[in-house]
Amino acid sequence: MFENLCTLPLSADIFTQVIHPTEPLLGVGLSTGHVQCFRLPASDRISEDDADVSVLSDGKATIDTIWRTRRHKGSCRSLAFSKDGSALYSAGTDYLLKHFSPVTGQVASKIAIPSTKAVPDSPSLLHVLSPQTLLLACDSGALHLLDLRDGALAASKPQQTHFPHDDFVSSITPLPPSSESTSGYSKQWISTGGTTLAVTDLRRGVLVRSDDQEDELLCTAFISGMGPKTNRDNGIVAVGTGSGVLTLWDKGAWDDQQDRVVVDAGKGGGESLDCVVQIPEEIARGKKVVVGVGDGSLRIVDLMKREVEGHLRHDDIEAVVGLGFDCQGRLISGGGQTVKIWEESRLLGRVIDGEEETDSELADSDDEGAEPDQETQNNTANGNKAKRSASRDSGDDSSDSDDDGAASGRKRKKGKVNVDLGPHGAHGVLRIKGLD
Repeated sequence: MFENLCTLPLSADIFTQVIHPTEPLLGVGLSTGHVQCFRLPASDRISEDDADVSVLSDGKATIDTIWRTRRHKGSCRSLAFSKDGSALYSAGTDYLLKHFSPVTGQVASKIAIPSTKAVPDSPSLLHVLSPQTLLLACDSGALHLLDLRDGALAASKPQQTHFPHDDFVSSITPLPPSSESTSGYSKQWISTGGTTLAVTDLRRGVLVRSDDQEDELLCTAFISGMGPKTNRDNGIVAVGTGSGVLTLWDKGAWDDQQDRVVVDAGKGGGESLDCVVQIPEEIARGKKVVVGVGDGSLRIVDLMKREVEGHLRHDDIEAVVGLGFDCQGRLISGGGQTVKIWEESRLLGRVIDGEEETDSELADSDDEGAEPDQETQNNTANGNKAKRSASRDSGDDSSDSDDDGAASGRKRKKGKVNVDLGPHGAHGVLRIKGLD
């Protein structure tokens, strides 16, 4: 389904990544405390009339570093864009929360991370719920609601503090606003921490906590348009676990999971599912998600069929810690010391030797073509495509058979076939019917 456009090397392990809501901008937070902002190239599928011409996009087919700075003395744990993308927030193990410009990187305000104990509390997650509210989760299990006045951090003291879990909060996913909402922003959200899932309301606090799932819950994604037979538009929540199983929960039935999909199987449990994101329906043509796995792979899961339909490879060793789609529909994965950019494959549906080529086969060939790009910071999308096409041309004979179709591919595989050589024959001598 996706092919790798390029691989972006980083100077240290990536802890968090964030994607601008309307611009081709990517922010990464590293283990060294550095925060770096990149401008991604404009998609070559966008016509000149539809191309972005804002100050944040210059249309060049290169990944450029806009700015890079050591934002925190410890590691950078989490990043979050404001709803309109005009502000960027970061939280680090130096117990500071900072607000700065995504264009220049200049700090506008900062506060100390609130602590409910005598010792400082390290942050685990940031999420901008609305233009007025920032959610800050900490290792102690505390979930702080901070006031954002004019986008700035107004005070260190939070408006409210909740404890939805006994362990650190591993994910936050807002639920869709109700039909009675006048602001259009969500006032309820799902969180996971330890072995439980919880739903919290902006005004009423923690509403419900699930039963103990006896498995670590790590990531969540809300999927609209799915649900029980009596209410298909209800929506479900996909939850990644530490044992390689993707559990499915019906909205409103928070006591326990309703179904499960085994994404990574193993004798003692599979690899952890560390992040999950829904594929835009115009790309997926259905209800599908991409799951980042602890072994460095990406799995494409069809939620309607309840099965894994494709595999991609981000890294051979390091886990995938970040997934997201940018404003131009490209998948961005982060893990280890690399960020990879994926685009919907243009080769979908092509046939090799009578069998349809799978997404994992396409991904393997893409990865081979993208390896040389790890040696440089500026990556050209066109250059990467040329390398991939060159590697396919010099690869196995199956790619050659694509041009002639599935039927001729099957014939060549079986052996000798009768081929029409044209009126000149094999030696260029004109052949006339009736004189053979």
